[in-house]
Amino acid sequence: MAYQELVKEVLENIGGKENINGVTHCITRLRFKLKDESKANTDKIKQIKGVVTVVQSGGQYQVVIGNHVPEVYQELVKIAGIQSNSPNEETSEKKGILNTFIDVISGIFTPVISVLMASGMIKGLNALLVAFGVIESGSGTNVILQATGDSLFYFFPLFLGYTAAKKFGAKPFIGMAIGGALVYPAVAAATANLEPLYSLFPGTIFESPVYLTFAGIPVILMTYSSSVIPIILAVFCAAKLERVLNSIIPKEVRGFFIPFFTLLITVPLTYIVIGPLATWAGLLLGNVMLGVYNFSPIIAGIIIGGFWQVFIMFGLHWGFIPIALNNIATIGYDTIMIAGSATPLATAGVVLGIFLKTRNKKLKEISFPAFLSAVFGITEPALYGVTLPRKKTFFATLASVAVAGGIMGIFGSKSYVAGATGVFAIPNFINPEAGIDKGFIGYVIAVSIAFIMGLVLSLTFAYDPKVDEEPENNEPKQDPKPALNESLGKTVYHELASPIQGEVVPLDQIEDEAFSAGLLGKGVALVPQKGQVVAPEDGVVTTLFPTKHAIGLTTDSGVEVLIHIGMDTVNLKGQFFEAHVQQGDHVKKGQLLVTFELEKIKDAGYPLITPVVISNTAEYLDVMATKKQTIMESEPLLTVIS
Repeated sequence: MAYQELVKEVLENIGGKENINGVTHCITRLRFKLKDESKANTDKIKQIKGVVTVVQSGGQYQVVIGNHVPEVYQELVKIAGIQSNSPNEETSEKKGILNTFIDVISGIFTPVISVLMASGMIKGLNALLVAFGVIESGSGTNVILQATGDSLFYFFPLFLGYTAAKKFGAKPFIGMAIGGALVYPAVAAATANLEPLYSLFPGTIFESPVYLTFAGIPVILMTYSSSVIPIILAVFCAAKLERVLNSIIPKEVRGFFIPFFTLLITVPLTYIVIGPLATWAGLLLGNVMLGVYNFSPIIAGIIIGGFWQVFIMFGLHWGFIPIALNNIATIGYDTIMIAGSATPLATAGVVLGIFLKTRNKKLKEISFPAFLSAVFGITEPALYGVTLPRKKTFFATLASVAVAGGIMGIFGSKSYVAGATGVFAIPNFINPEAGIDKGFIGYVIAVSIAFIMGLVLSLTFAYDPKVDEEPENNEPKQDPKPALNESLGKTVYHELASPIQGEVVPLDQIEDEAFSAGLLGKGVALVPQKGQVVAPEDGVVTTLFPTKHAIGLTTDSGVEVLIHIGMDTVNLKGQFFEAHVQQGDHVKKGQLLVTFELEKIKDAGYPLITPVVISNTAEYLDVMATKKQTIMESEPLLTVIS
């Protein structure tokens, strides 16, 4: 469907693109920051075909479009000539230093993490096959598998050049070009058989031979393949330089002069200054962490292992990733993140114990898939859906991983490959030179004990099945309702469960007109008492906004459900929200979709009232809401009549 006319009419009546300070979009609406809202012809915009309504709230001029707003936004960006990734007032809010650091690191590594895991698994498989004599080292199979698994790591600066450029707002292919220049083989080859011209910083830990110069300036050559920190800093500088060049170069020639000058300045600067300084900083940081570990490997293993899942919950684990990757690139192994590597199997043991012990049918349905996911390295379903809500089981997981971390410290276990998790991580600990050594045996013992300890703790005192016993239904009997999809003549009733535990509120009590007037569909609102959203029915996640504040599902019976957590929470830009599914996933009823931090969202000043509406209401005879004042997850909330 083309949206050119819709966009043109909106632009015309909003005061033109000159009246726009910035624009973003959420799951249903375009959110404008206008220079002068009085220039917008609100009444006329409301009459435009394709516009549901207009809402003016929180300093934003919101044009409600519906579920196809991403396509309208892209058309708007194209027609108005607005850069979709340019910073605006909404994205320039100040964050704490730690939050900023975590946001940057996660933004750079998240897009490549799945390929990183796959590459690590292939390298581990290759090492395993060689260690057990299945294939010979140096054989064709060995070489091709090694190339498959190692290509990402060797050319890591190219991948990170792309993702870092996206994060810092630079042109992605410029980032890749900088990364490519750092691993360009001819630079190292040109100095292979040369004697150094002289040395810099003689007699210090930074003493470095100089083999070549750039315009008379000495160049300290470093090994940048598999490196992390140099390319991130280089692209950060390139992004800043791009903005300066953009302000001084005429727009007619920006297309080729900005990349020309950015590369011409950034690449030599990286070789001369940024690369050596970043490499030294990385080595220093790695040696400090290694020194702490060497001081007491057992204590370090216990502390890092015991708190690893806490780090994951708060996103702090991202801070360890560049250090670990840097260690593998510079010294050939890592001892920082290994303690946390027992987390998936410890979690699997705890969840298996819950599965075997519980009498709650719903919990059994949730816990077994969560157990399987944890075995293969994905712990979020188990963490948020099973262990964390029961507290003691969460602490049992932490204790099991802490013990495993201490055991790894005793054996001096090391990880030689990054990426894979769960059972797939086991080959990462095979020493590429010594094969099956003491460290590898220690790792296998540690993760085995983590699994067994988690299982035993869960089966004994960490989990009490009474907390999940299904309560007897002592409520007054209500009028009998037709069962799900039960036909009465030509009438079919689709009963949808509540995705949130909380207080039930009529839609018309929401201040947002788009919801209160039923313009986005009939439904009900909930005031959450618990910070999580579960699937109201089996179906497909058709929409998951990047800020995670809203999610749309289409059930297997064709009902389109929109769950919008809070009002104007899109402005939080994902802070305090965590998604546990991806767009396109098929989910089961009761499966965890999104978690959010209730108190922090309240403290930030955003109402938590959450509309749950049927987007395709027009396709049905009616939508009826429950008469309950409070409701638990998975209790009947809406009945859709077709």
